[in-house]
Amino acid sequence: MDITIAGLSFTYPSGVEALHAVDLRIPAGDAVAILGENGAGKTTLVKHLNGLLRPSAGQVTVGDWDTRAHTVAQLARRVGYVFQNPDDQLFERTVLGETTFGPKNLGLAAEAARAAGLEALERVGLERAAERHPYDLHLSQRKLLALAAILAMRTPVVVLDEPTTGQDAAGIARISAIVDALKAEGRTVITISHDVDFVAEHFTRVIIMAHGQVQADGPAAETLSRADVLRFAQVEPPQLVRLAAALGLPGAPLTAETFVRNYGLRMSNE
Repeated sequence: MDITIAGLSFTYPSGVEALHAVDLRIPAGDAVAILGENGAGKTTLVKHLNGLLRPSAGQVTVGDWDTRAHTVAQLARRVGYVFQNPDDQLFERTVLGETTFGPKNLGLAAEAARAAGLEALERVGLERAAERHPYDLHLSQRKLLALAAILAMRTPVVVLDEPTTGQDAAGIARISAIVDALKAEGRTVITISHDVDFVAEHFTRVIIMAHGQVQADGPAAETLSRADVLRFAQVEPPQLVRLAAALGLPGAPLTAETFVRNYGLRMSNE
């Protein structure tokens, strides 16, 4: 289902305007990363997708639903949101309880909910921790558990807020594989991240935000090569893009394969 954001503005009770006249369309199945410094409006924006925040002005629709006309519980059927801080999300007494809570609330029978919960735990590598208390896990594991709780609900839209923060190489590899699998399943994946290299490798569209507005929006290779916009938004280009620029290579290579190919072409022409 498509997501349409039209003229979205949001002002917090303190008077701070976090979003100003944002227009975006995210087609079903898109893989979108939203980049920008802290305070750019990224989290405020995505919290409108599942009704955690309501527009001060403008409209947000998920499929044929205007988010203002539906509860957070209703929107949770369409948009699964993985919090940056898992401790804001986890509340059950067991790991398995966390991953079965959502499916049960979607109406699945106990056995079907348990199966969905166990499958999600296996995807994040926590199947052996099913009966443990969530707060007996390390922070990186709790972040994976929060992801599993959303995966178990099988929502058509998945939002990941800083998914790689606090993860080691194995954890990042696991999250990367899950993102790629969700894309292959045709689900919409939206991430907020300061991990630009992770974004470059796994997301086809990049939105740059600053001061509550969209500064750039387009294919990842195009957006991540716009040095002026990245500088304004205080976003550092991916390592390969910086290396290519230092070597005078054309384009903005986002993968090692593309970088090697571009480098080989230049060497063959010298």
